[in-house]
Amino acid sequence: MSFIKVITVFVLAGFCEIGGCYLIWLWLKEDKPFWYGLFGSTILVLYGVVATFQSNNFARTYAAYGGIFIIMSFLWAYKFDNFKPDKFDIIGALIVFLGISIIYFAKRH
Repeated sequence: MSFIKVITVFVLAGFCEIGGCYLIWLWLKEDKPFWYGLFGSTILVLYGVVATFQSNNFARTYAAYGGIFIIMSFLWAYKFDNFKPDKFDIIGALIVFLGISIIYFAKRH
């Protein structure tokens, strides 16, 4: 699977998971209408489906996705919650990206 396709699937999965969780968060923590939670739950189910589009095995897919989730969480919070990452957040995210690359793309055998 090409690098672009792998990253695209990971990013789509990230939007589904983070977006779904964010809608549920808004519903429960910020008194948004029930349909926020319902729509968020539906999007979370889609996350579970989208991740299966990866060609690697479950362990490597979800381990690498965990790193994508960390990076996307920072970006989401920056965009929607006025979170300002500091240099340690950025350094950590870069280390995570290196780890993702090794886990998912290293040549084996």
